[in-house]
Amino acid sequence: MPGVIPQLGASPEAPFPPVAQAAIEPDGLLAWGGDLAPQRLLSAYRHGIFPWYAHPKEILWWSPSRRCVLAVEALHISRRLERTLRRGRFELTADEHFAEVIQGCIETRPSTWILPEMKRAYEHLHGLGYAHCVAAWRDGQLAGGVYGVSLGGLFFAESMFHYETDASKVALVGLCRFLEAQGHEWLDCQFQTPHLESLGAVLVSRPDFMQRLERLLTRPDLRGTWTRRFAETRTDGSKRRT
Repeated sequence: MPGVIPQLGASPEAPFPPVAQAAIEPDGLLAWGGDLAPQRLLSAYRHGIFPWYAHPKEILWWSPSRRCVLAVEALHISRRLERTLRRGRFELTADEHFAEVIQGCIETRPSTWILPEMKRAYEHLHGLGYAHCVAAWRDGQLAGGVYGVSLGGLFFAESMFHYETDASKVALVGLCRFLEAQGHEWLDCQFQTPHLESLGAVLVSRPDFMQRLERLLTRPDLRGTWTRRFAETRTDGSKRRT
């Protein structure tokens, strides 16, 4: 990496540079190196930073100047998606088959940043009660899902996938409704895409994101398995598996 981009220290407790020092081009590149130890990952999220591989041997750490976020109460549900929800075509679960949900995100992209090291790292966070998933099922088969990390009153969404049309959107609806019921406010979506924009995600400046992040992190972590609590939270038209 160019010398102007700092390399992280070898220790998982090594501090990150202040996010205000992130590069202008490429937007948000803050540091490189280090590892994906749980301490480092959780520290990154708490400081408004996330990892993304440039290639298989190089972890890059990012904090873009404008952050894509979705207010959970502002999720846009199209008429088509509303019909899908009413029909109850999919069943939803939380924190079941976490590894399969990540694998679905890997398999449905021709190129992916979710390398084996990242898959193992988020599975480790799941085991520690910080990483979670919502999965959509049809006829007993995994049809789609979303996963990410929950800290305080914010969910850091990492990726979503579908094998069947609308399955990932139904999972996202279930996730947002559940988070809203638990008092969460935001999904961090990192970078904006037309798909996320169509769902109601907006861009906020880094200072605004950091200010909201600081406030939301004062709330208790929703740590541990969400399976039972999610099954008891019926806030949309989809079904729950029992």
